[in-house]
Amino acid sequence: MPENPDRPWQMPLSVHCWALGLFAAATLAVVAVFLLYQDVNVWEGWRESNELRRQAYGERLYVESVYRTRANTWSNLAYVLVGLYAVVLGVNDLRRKDGAGEGHLRRRPALGILYGVACCYLGVGSGLFHASLTHWGQQLDVAAMYSPVVVLIALHLDRFLPAWPLWVAAAVVACALLYVYKWSMSSGIVLPALIAAVTVLAVADRLLGKGRMQLRWMDAAAVCLMLAYLFRQLDIDRRFTGPDTWLQGHVLWHFLTAGALGMAYLYHRSERSTPPSAGA
Repeated sequence: MPENPDRPWQMPLSVHCWALGLFAAATLAVVAVFLLYQDVNVWEGWRESNELRRQAYGERLYVESVYRTRANTWSNLAYVLVGLYAVVLGVNDLRRKDGAGEGHLRRRPALGILYGVACCYLGVGSGLFHASLTHWGQQLDVAAMYSPVVVLIALHLDRFLPAWPLWVAAAVVACALLYVYKWSMSSGIVLPALIAAVTVLAVADRLLGKGRMQLRWMDAAAVCLMLAYLFRQLDIDRRFTGPDTWLQGHVLWHFLTAGALGMAYLYHRSERSTPPSAGA
């Protein structure tokens, strides 16, 4: 049965089984590491990040533990869940022979898979930073934060100039360079610039493109980002929950930004290659 672009969240049962099965395995791995090394400082000897001594967020630190901040570590699994769904859906798209009448993302499974990998990379990178609070972890975290946005830019560029192998390669190289030169750039400049680039390309696509996506998904992504920023700031100002609760402001930042990435994916997946019939 073909997927309905009006309901992009409706997926084959096999997609749910694979994505949730892999997510369960990842979650068990995170739990197992914690149980094995809960009281072991595996990060001893690593170069510390500034945040280890001047904690930016409200959660309590456990310096002599594998997860130095716990809720802020495990909550990064939200990015992994979004990424696994995108990867499995991309593989499912790759296996389908007839892509006629489908939107651009469904006809570019390599870019969909790369987006999913980028989200998983973000989950791992951010998780390692919050677990370790090391200099390397911070580098990985910030570089990984850029990667899903870079892939979205590549996806939009492929809509204007179809050459997906070029854009996949360009996105991979860009992500690698953003990791290597992380300390030479300000994330306060780079990330807004990347988001602005996606916004400009999305507006241009709406004005010039032949596809038709549902704007409600981008609206939902924008709301998620605004709420995420609000909770993050409340956490920084120590105006959210206490240091020992599982529900931290930065946890909600992870959940809501993961939700925004998922909504951006559904926006592209909701595309119709041809306009719907009158009255639809």
